[in-house]
Amino acid sequence: MTHATHEVTNQVPPLEGHDVSADPALLAGLHGGGAAWAEPELRELGLKAGTAHVQALGRQANAHPPVLHTHDRYGHRVDEVEFHPAWHELMDTAVSHGLHAAPWRDDRPGAHVARAAKFFVWSQAEAGHGCPVSMTYAAVPALRRTPALAERFEPLLASREYDFGLREPSTKRGLIAGMSMTEKQGGSDVRANTTRAVPHGDHYRLTGHKWFTSAPMSDLFLTLAQAPGGLSCFLLPRVLPDGTRNALFLQRLKDKLGNKSNASAEVEYDGAAGWLVGEEGQGVRTIIEMVNMTRLDCVLGSASGMRLGLTQATHHAAHRRAFGRALIDQPAMRNVLADLAVESEAATTVALWLAGNRSRLGLAVTKYWVCKRGPAHAAEALECLGGNGYIEDSGLPRLFRESPLMSIWEGSGNVAALDALRALGRSPEAVEEFFGELDAARGADRRLDAAVDGIKDELTDVADLEVRARRLVERMALALQGALLVRHGHPAVADAFCASRLSGDWGVAFGTLPRGVDFGAIVERGLPKL
Repeated sequence: MTHATHEVTNQVPPLEGHDVSADPALLAGLHGGGAAWAEPELRELGLKAGTAHVQALGRQANAHPPVLHTHDRYGHRVDEVEFHPAWHELMDTAVSHGLHAAPWRDDRPGAHVARAAKFFVWSQAEAGHGCPVSMTYAAVPALRRTPALAERFEPLLASREYDFGLREPSTKRGLIAGMSMTEKQGGSDVRANTTRAVPHGDHYRLTGHKWFTSAPMSDLFLTLAQAPGGLSCFLLPRVLPDGTRNALFLQRLKDKLGNKSNASAEVEYDGAAGWLVGEEGQGVRTIIEMVNMTRLDCVLGSASGMRLGLTQATHHAAHRRAFGRALIDQPAMRNVLADLAVESEAATTVALWLAGNRSRLGLAVTKYWVCKRGPAHAAEALECLGGNGYIEDSGLPRLFRESPLMSIWEGSGNVAALDALRALGRSPEAVEEFFGELDAARGADRRLDAAVDGIKDELTDVADLEVRARRLVERMALALQGALLVRHGHPAVADAFCASRLSGDWGVAFGTLPRGVDFGAIVERGLPKL
């Protein structure tokens, strides 16, 4: 006989059935970026992302990570990666809503902002499958350096049909692209690559080892190799025009900290067939087109994770009681939640702005700063749930494990900071554009004005600039966020941001906003809309 030992009380109901797209900062960025026409589809996707079914898909895709099959039962090489059905359902939704390359074939104003907003929303359902989605999006501008390749593959890359499986590309209803760039001896220093490319008729034969290959079950890959004319970019299909498998051999899948649903592989090229993209010796210049697009998605991914952590924290605090009242009404917790909300809105605002403006310097400084803030934000959001947040059932441990990836992917902190310095030194037009955006907010907030003046003063001193790189880039990123919030954000959020992040009236941890901040208005914006 079973006896009830206690009644379960004061536990928080599941966060299900809410509209993930009902995010004031996101919607403001969508409308401000000229993409108001996309709101109905965004809302549709947001409601779907908030369902219990889709949340279960995210859990299943990570609980059952991809499995590598190098050979079939007879000993033939197959080099295939098996994914859980949940992964395919998530991918199908992403592709059918155009989160991949669809915007490149859409001439409506704001098409890329609309895509960014949808990527932001759907990544909150599950982040790992965003990798092949992002790679496909980023491959198109690089491919356009060789018009014949773009003409052949771009329509299928932009197709809204998800067609998984290794077949000759022209026989498929839609294609997914991956990237295979870094090598074990070089990492971010791609000029140290040793993979060789030898001309062979109308294409090249590539031989070498790639240390990180994103999404190894993709149909096409962009990769770098040393050709006779120097480091060059190549397009490698998994299946060749004659229907045979290309000589890309998967050695193993990486056992990663997070991003468990997504496969990342080491790959051997043994005379693999590749077609030149761009010109010989221009590999870095060609691939940088792809890198910049994926860096944008790193920012979007970090901002998306922050919003997910914030909604989980505010939902918990609204339903959990301690010391006689709801957590959300406790002054100390309100400060924490408001601080998390300010960080989240600043990240979302700049991410959507970058999707529409393509600021070279703005992207470099934002990639550094927003992606750096992700892990700290995730940790604080998790702590808002206490021990419940440390348990896998809450989903926040998965968010926490995922959070460092965006700062590592496409150039870790120093790489991003040094890239910003290069833009400062070599791209006068990028510098003019960046400070033009800051100066557009001149006079709206004295704290922002002082921060911008300080940055300009600091740039007059070029001594030890690399030593000061992180500090300078951090200040530039904060100034950009501040300028966008002052001009386009909620007044309470902009005021709290300028007081804390720009004027220094702030502690080291989250939850140290100064007195006078409108905590109520800010926290309300972070609550999920049920």
